[in-house]
Amino acid sequence: MKGLILAGEPMGLLIAQSEGALGSVTGYDLAVAGAEFNVAVGVARLGHRVTYMTKLGRDPFGDRIIHVLNENKIGTEFVAWSDEKRTGFMLKGRVREGDPPIFYFRAGSAASTLAPADVEAIDFSAYSHIHLTGILPALTDTTRAAVLLMFERARKAGLTISFDPNLRPQLWPDERTMRETINDLASRADIVLPGTAEGKILMGSDDPAAIAAFYQERGAKIVITKCGSAGAYVADGAAHYHVPGFRVRKVVDTVGAGDGFAAGVITGLMEELPLAEAVRRAAAIGAIQVMSRGDNEGLPTREELDTFMKEADSSDE
Repeated sequence: MKGLILAGEPMGLLIAQSEGALGSVTGYDLAVAGAEFNVAVGVARLGHRVTYMTKLGRDPFGDRIIHVLNENKIGTEFVAWSDEKRTGFMLKGRVREGDPPIFYFRAGSAASTLAPADVEAIDFSAYSHIHLTGILPALTDTTRAAVLLMFERARKAGLTISFDPNLRPQLWPDERTMRETINDLASRADIVLPGTAEGKILMGSDDPAAIAAFYQERGAKIVITKCGSAGAYVADGAAHYHVPGFRVRKVVDTVGAGDGFAAGVITGLMEELPLAEAVRRAAAIGAIQVMSRGDNEGLPTREELDTFMKEADSSDE
């Protein structure tokens, strides 16, 4: 199997051990964050070959990230190191429900210096799929240029390109630049994975059918719009249908659910499953992830995924 390549900014993640304002919490647990990193972990845990491109600082957060990459058997041949720049990190709060508060320490990070020269070393013919998001191009002009070159080289090499907008408004100079850049990148992908709330920002509607039409008109072959607990709306050429979500016992942490969803779609397609089955897998992984604390700790192995889906099937009978 040729496998998947991704690029992004992984960060050290300090997760609050108790509820409360981030400034009042007295204890944190160390983990790793990053949308593309989460997808890489999700795909690797299902047994697929994954390679991750980034740049890290020579510091404890960088060491931790490499440890987790190696632990999950994710390829690190395109991880570069900086002696001058540090690895970004973030704080994440703990809440009973909803989205936790977060605070970034990532400005001027090592990953923000990724550039087209870093992409030149990649032999794209060694991969079948590439997954990119709207986060890396938001960091700097050089990371944006690197992402554009990855799209170009991946297209020439015949890779399947998936793209998740993953909006981070705080990283962009203004909403217009974010909207125009994200929509341009989405137009270069085969598969676009927006959420309904992102659709509202990016094209003015949270209607899944309208979002699908918008991106298909701009060149996407497949648009899979995430609808939270309701599942997903799939537009595959002229075929449009809804894939229901899975019941969740208790929402512990919503972060990483969309990344788990992307991992499900990508691995399903890599295994040549029908698209509807790949999206159903994606919905299952998203449901599993929200029941776990942390950005990627809950992403399942194949056995855990199979057990969850079988139990869900039996409870529906």
